[in-house]
Amino acid sequence: MPRWVPIRPRWTMTESDGEEPLQSAGRRWVVAALAVALSLYVLVEVNFSFLSPLKELAIFGGLGLVLCFLSFPIHPSWEYRRWAMVLDWVLVGLATACTGYLLYYGSALGQRAGIYQTPDLVVGAIGLLLVLEATRRSIGLALPILALVFVIYAHEAVARQLPDWLFPHRGQDFGDLIGQTYLRTEGVFGTALGVMFRYVFLFVLFGAFLQASGATGYIIALATRLFGSKAGGPAKVSVLASGLMGSLSGSAVANAATTGTFTIPLMKSIGFRPHIAGGIEAAASSGGALVPPVMGAGAYMMLEIINRNPPVTYLEIVKAALIPAILYYLSIFLLVHFYAKRIDENPEEAASPSGANGSTGWSAGGDVRSGEPPDDEFGLGVAPAATSIFSLEGLTFFGALGSLMVFLVMGNSPFRSVTYSLAFVMAMILANPRIVADVSGRLAGFAVWIAAVLAARYALPLAGTWTDALIWGMAITLLVALGSCRWRKIVLSGFLTSGRGGIPLIVAAACVGIIIGLVSRTGIGTGVPQAIIPLAGSNLFLALLSIMGCSIVLGMGLPSAVSYLLLATVIGPVFADPALGVPILAAHLFIFYFGMMAMVTPPVALAAYATASIAGSGVMQTGVAAFRFSLVGFTLPFMFVYRPELCLMSADGGAPEPLAVMLAVAAACMGVLSLAAAMAGYLFSPLSWLWRCVLFAAASCSLFPDSSAVGASRLSWVDLLGAALLLIVAIVSWRGQTGTGSPESSPARGAG
Repeated sequence: MPRWVPIRPRWTMTESDGEEPLQSAGRRWVVAALAVALSLYVLVEVNFSFLSPLKELAIFGGLGLVLCFLSFPIHPSWEYRRWAMVLDWVLVGLATACTGYLLYYGSALGQRAGIYQTPDLVVGAIGLLLVLEATRRSIGLALPILALVFVIYAHEAVARQLPDWLFPHRGQDFGDLIGQTYLRTEGVFGTALGVMFRYVFLFVLFGAFLQASGATGYIIALATRLFGSKAGGPAKVSVLASGLMGSLSGSAVANAATTGTFTIPLMKSIGFRPHIAGGIEAAASSGGALVPPVMGAGAYMMLEIINRNPPVTYLEIVKAALIPAILYYLSIFLLVHFYAKRIDENPEEAASPSGANGSTGWSAGGDVRSGEPPDDEFGLGVAPAATSIFSLEGLTFFGALGSLMVFLVMGNSPFRSVTYSLAFVMAMILANPRIVADVSGRLAGFAVWIAAVLAARYALPLAGTWTDALIWGMAITLLVALGSCRWRKIVLSGFLTSGRGGIPLIVAAACVGIIIGLVSRTGIGTGVPQAIIPLAGSNLFLALLSIMGCSIVLGMGLPSAVSYLLLATVIGPVFADPALGVPILAAHLFIFYFGMMAMVTPPVALAAYATASIAGSGVMQTGVAAFRFSLVGFTLPFMFVYRPELCLMSADGGAPEPLAVMLAVAAACMGVLSLAAAMAGYLFSPLSWLWRCVLFAAASCSLFPDSSAVGASRLSWVDLLGAALLLIVAIVSWRGQTGTGSPESSPARGAG
């Protein structure tokens, strides 16, 4: 296993892995209890804020650290070593002590105004090391190394020796570094962890319970009904299901593991090579965070981070992200379609199917062998399989998304909106007879909730309004459900799923906080823009290439939410300069996209690693295939910078002309179609390499427009040239007059 790959969490290891589970039952229940405590704490504290910012983040970060050390082993080869297990508990004790110190002495630390005592510095230094180790365990080495580089860069002994091109500065001594990064609300317990606490984790909880309601099975059933009988049906199911689920989860790796378990065996069963199946799933899963309305909580982080007057609104973000997301998935869909058509016409290019070609023996939403939904990884609950697209699961999925948008448009804060939508999901779980069959059990669930609401409103009292009482009632009901044999499995499964998804986000956000705190003190936040912006004076494209490279490198191995927080801090200020002339919303979407594309960029393509293990293919081979299937994702940010109409805005950030929007979309669609056909080697019939090169040229014309036409309600001569080239190839392909490529040039071999 590469050293930068995150270690598999222990709590997903079961007897079925062929290995003895490391954790005892007692340790597993400690993890379960802490996961429940973390979820309920966030649900209540975010909505009612009983504590000061430092204290509420100390508890949040402390729970994340403890769960990380109990869930992720120090190293795969040392999983069963007794000393390693003892070390885990030692680290748990240290994490508890370091965060407890902040809870007890937090007010005193603030009053000292930067004058720290020896115990403060010892606790801060240990706390920093714990954050770095937890991040290494959960997401790999890349981010901790980057944080250490920033710490060294910020120290006064190094700062004063830096050459001019590395932005020299005054530097900080050891005490200032510890205070800046751990003891104040500007580092570990600063903006990054605050955004994770107040916005992102609630969406993780929301997605976990939506999954527990049967949404995953429903989405796959819906996609199967729409595309299951078409060419490349299972691959198209993967594209649609991964896009819908990924918008909620925000984690490309978790999304790939969840939907890939269903879709990758199906793609292999109809002849898709293993690395191609894994690449399609990785590309589709990585784009989930680009899909509105949720965008993996990215839309709500942008609300918090984008500094604009007047403030950016939620609807503006959703509108701006809509067309690029459609184009991204259209490109994968077309590439899958053309690839499937090609292997249909050239059976020798297909892999030996693992089952009967075209017949998978699979029921939508279930296991590929038995037709039943698989047990969740914790062995605690099974989400009901959707058997019809018109079902309670479907109502739950679309109702949850619809209610979320309605609450946001009504002016509620993002965390209140997602809390209300979580309440809707909980109500649908209580009403679903395929979760609890007997009517008395479902009625008892509603009765407990109603009684809890009334108690919170009148008896305790905890709530001043009925909406507050509703939230308290939901929290109490979830807690009571853990004691019910009818509800325990499904509720605990939701809590553990949110914990599993939340742990890497919490510790990574804490680590990113170290970087953010030092960026603000060292001046690198202004130095990087000063280095990049001069490029824009002569060539905007070169400036964007520089930003793209920085975004991909800094985003490698990071969850999308954490990646965006880091990039918005380090790269975001570049776009603030008016010399670039890029609307601020398009600029943030630019870095958000390339942060996501790091998930499918070899060598650190974590989404491809996840799907390669399911597909049984080579990691690098799958990573290259994922890169090729998501290639449009690397061109889309340039497209909407040069054509801001694709984000439904004009070049100055205002409302665009309708004709300009239509022409921009038409040009982009031509580019996407040309690129997909060129990569697959198929349009209406197989294409020779000569005609594929012509299509690559057509795609280049449409995807990289003439800068003189930016914002204009017309197509430039470059767009018209691209359209002409596409038309020529389409006519030739339609008439069947192309030469069929040799097996060596086929996409099955050439795609990775």
